Amino acid sequence: MSNFEKIVVKNRMMLHNTPPNLSDLPIYRKALEILDISRSISIYLQDDLAPLKEDGTEDSDIYFSGDIVQQSVSLAPEIANAELERHSERKHKHLDSLRQLTNLLYKNSYRLERSNSNGKEFLPILRKELKKFKKLQRSWMLSL
Repeated sequence: MSNFEKIVVKNRMMLHNTPPNLSDLPIYRKALEILDISRSISIYLQDDLAPLKEDGTEDSDIYFSGDIVQQSVSLAPEIANAELERHSERKHKHLDSLRQLTNLLYKNSYRLERSNSNGKEFLPILRKELKKFKKLQRSWMLSL
């Protein structure tokens, strides 16, 4: 079996395990929207934060822009994992992880807002969407 065929089989298995209604869930769609916003903000901030300072050091705030993307990437898989999980204890672990990710996104957005960048005015947009996400999260958790 070629590498390509192995990848196709693996992707089919992943699709088979994915809940069919996942893309219909408002919380899942909002998680994907937050990911798009985070990526856009990170790319925008990168131009301001990537150059070295006059003393040759890098701006430490650039790591927070990567953090918001990394945390946003993890939202949708945690939702899928919680939907798939049958055992209550493990389901709660995914829910706790989702809560932690959301809180870290808030925290890192405030850290980035203090950065020396023109793009920081977009961070309140991210937090506004995170507030909507938290509301969806509460109602979704009650339905599990």
